[in-house]
Amino acid sequence: MSLSSAKSGRPAYDPRLVRRIFDRRAAQFGEVAFLPREIAERMRERLEYIKISPTSMLDAGCGLGDDLPRLRERFPEAPLVGVDLSRSMLERALPHAGGEAGWRRLLPAALQRSLGVRGPRLAQANFAALPFASGSFDFIWSNLALHWHSQPDLVLPEWQRVLEPSGLLMFSTLGPDTLRELRGAYAEVEAAHGLPGKPHVIDFVDMHDLGDMLVESGFEIPVMDQETLTITYQSPRSLLADVRRWGAYPHRREDAAEAGAAGKAHARRVHAALTEALEARRRADGTIALTFEVIYGHAWKAVPRTTADGHAIVRVEDIGRRRPG
Repeated sequence: MSLSSAKSGRPAYDPRLVRRIFDRRAAQFGEVAFLPREIAERMRERLEYIKISPTSMLDAGCGLGDDLPRLRERFPEAPLVGVDLSRSMLERALPHAGGEAGWRRLLPAALQRSLGVRGPRLAQANFAALPFASGSFDFIWSNLALHWHSQPDLVLPEWQRVLEPSGLLMFSTLGPDTLRELRGAYAEVEAAHGLPGKPHVIDFVDMHDLGDMLVESGFEIPVMDQETLTITYQSPRSLLADVRRWGAYPHRREDAAEAGAAGKAHARRVHAALTEALEARRRADGTIALTFEVIYGHAWKAVPRTTADGHAIVRVEDIGRRRPG
């Protein structure tokens, strides 16, 4: 099955808009980076059970670059490239690339080699259109990034393309239960004010659908699991501030400057009603909860069964094995 935004009913959003969101939020993203850092640690724990010795690595959606040093430490001999859609995020990732010539790591790879640049390199690119040759990497790591693209069924085949056969993809992303309290509060406000329902946060993809997409994209032996994390807040204001810092509003909105006085007054009333709806969700301990469904997945790029001209490919380890009779 194909779950592109057009076929699944998921609202598409322009990657250029997502890039602008993160370019604006880059300076503040460090204030909410505790979540991807925590998830990265949990991914590393899972990686300990997988035997790999990569010779080339890609961090897809490297953001501020927090994962680059740990990947470099774990696999010091493997060249590492970090990719992100936002140049502002990449600029803040430069310190993690190391060295006084960190700015050079935003240069094309060939020029970096001529300048003698070592360590992680950084590139600005769309997940679904990576500027790398097929089979460039044998390990792709992606931490809480896949959900920012509205068509993961286009991203996964591209990740498969740049992986070598038998290369490993390991990723985390957010599932449909994420931000359920905020979505519920918005739904209450829209119902109470007679407003048409519209998306206010990302339409996250279900774990099982992602597993199907992996298989359809040419991956094999996918392993998927999920867990639910809860972050608590003392006020609706702090909760909404963090959601804004995460950039979780990837849909076009009416420009406030063009909305006029009436439009701005309406927006203030809706915001006040949203605050009240979140206040009503206070728990017995006085905090307001915000749910995150975290999906973890890893899979291997399937080895081709035939050559381009149709000849069968037999693996060396399979030679001499008896066929079941």
